[in-house]
Amino acid sequence: MNYRVVATLVGAALLAGCQWLPEAPQGLVSPPPAGPSCEREIPLLVESDCLLDAWVAFGLASQRGDRDWRDGLLARLEGEDERSRLARAILLAWGNERQWDRAAGLLEDTTTIVAAPEPLQPLLRYWRNDLEGRRALTGRLARSERQREALEAERLELEEKLEALTAIEQSINLRQPSP
Repeated sequence: MNYRVVATLVGAALLAGCQWLPEAPQGLVSPPPAGPSCEREIPLLVESDCLLDAWVAFGLASQRGDRDWRDGLLARLEGEDERSRLARAILLAWGNERQWDRAAGLLEDTTTIVAAPEPLQPLLRYWRNDLEGRRALTGRLARSERQREALEAERLELEEKLEALTAIEQSINLRQPSP
């Protein structure tokens, strides 16, 4: 009997959840202040609290942005410093398939990822792998399309041969005397 009472009390406590705990006071914990490196259109490669968030936001903006927006930023990123090269790679990675090759060249350069701050390197590797995956899928799609076209041509050729054989068979059947 005591076991049931204890189990019931434990079950009730679990079902009650966190509603019986006192609430944390609101407003005491403020978000870290956003510095000038956090509010840039093109993030910096300076270690800060918002480094990773800023580059993730830039990557998402590159993915969602249209061609004109990406082209406008690419025109401003003519430098060969690491930040410009990395930002160009991210912008190009979400462009057309020809731009993917340029982006892959920038991201495959080991100095681009190694020169980035340590917290950013896993994200850059992820973006590089994602880009390589998209390029591989596009390559497989192009190969399968070529194979499909070759099979379609072969099918049409076989249809023509079948029609020719059918015509020959009909001709032979017409020439044979009826019994």
